[in-house]
Parts: sequence; C-alpha cells; structure tokens
Amino acid sequence: MSKVVEAAVAALDPKAKGFDGTAKFVIEGEGSVYIDAEGARAADDEADVTLTASRETFEGMMNGEVNPTTAFMTGKLKVDGSMGTAMKLGALLG
Repeated sequence: MSKVVEAAVAALDPKAKGFDGTAKFVIEGEGSVYIDAEGARAADDEADVTLTASRETFEGMMNGEVNPTTAFMTGKLKVDGSMGTAMKLGALLG
C-alpha cells in the first residue's frame, strides 16, 4: 500500500464511519480507498460510486485546496456510478 493511500485511509476513516452507501477513490498510480459504513480502508471492492483522480487532485481535495465540484467540472475528477452517493461523499468530506 502506498503512503498516499495509507494517509488517505487515516484521514478518511473517522469521517466515514456510518457512511450510507459505498464509495471508492481510485488514486492514479497509488491505489484505491474504499469507504462504507465501517469506515475507510485500502481496497478495490465494487462500490456504488467510483471516483478517479490524480494524486495531486486527490490530495488537494483532502486538504481543501481543490473543490471537488470544480475538479469534476474540469475533468480532473471522474465519477462513475451513483451521483447521489457521490454528493453524500462530498458532504461528508466538506
């Protein structure tokens, strides 16, 4: 597991507990972070929504420098699956 994925799991796990749905962040060149009601973990399981971004974009979203909606609208964040679940995830991260 890459250091980027390890850091993402550590940052997202407390916020993700109780999340209604399943989501997966694919960080290009690093790996995947899976989120469900139990929290966050490094995994590549099937999810309601899959979000794909570069390491730079992902880290920017995590530290508040990149707005997820702007990243999506400019093509830096790809969303595949349930937009409703993606919106819930955005609220959880914000």
